Amino acid sequence: MAHQLTGRRIAFMAANEGIEQVELTEPWEAVKDVAGHRELLAPEPGSAQAFNHLDKAKTFPVTRTIRDADPADYDALILPGGVANPDQLRTRPEAVQFVRSMFAAGKPVAAICHAPWTLVEADLVRGRTLTSWPSLQTDIRNAGGTWVDSQVEVCTAGPNVLITSRKPDDLAAFCKELVTAFAA
Repeated sequence: MAHQLTGRRIAFMAANEGIEQVELTEPWEAVKDVAGHRELLAPEPGSAQAFNHLDKAKTFPVTRTIRDADPADYDALILPGGVANPDQLRTRPEAVQFVRSMFAAGKPVAAICHAPWTLVEADLVRGRTLTSWPSLQTDIRNAGGTWVDSQVEVCTAGPNVLITSRKPDDLAAFCKELVTAFAA
């Protein structure tokens, strides 16, 4: 179990500012714990500023820009939340296209909290069941998805496995499910 993601490359995609820190760091450590290779992708090179809710927290080095990353090089994608993070990503065509490419290739994607906004923008929730921070439920429904209020939701009714979760309190369940899906 300790090496179940050996040789697998996992992309974490975030804006350069506005990531909810714990929603980046806990999945990052979960992937590390099972020997997955992690890369942080962002629109701009340099670093990504995380937040603890509205307070600035740590910065994290960006591995490569989204524009310079090839979705074919990754086995799975994690989209951390934070209100500002996915709101910025959904305005970046290269981020939206990267996510679409991962879905089209049948690769698993995990998104927590507000991160499904990027999936809504990419028109990828139609016919899917997912959860999120409660304020996104109308956006998800309007985009053709089914919103449920659950700790973690694993949807296989589409071209890939989609793992979603509501909030930081759900991270243990979220991380467990994403590691399982990414190892399959």
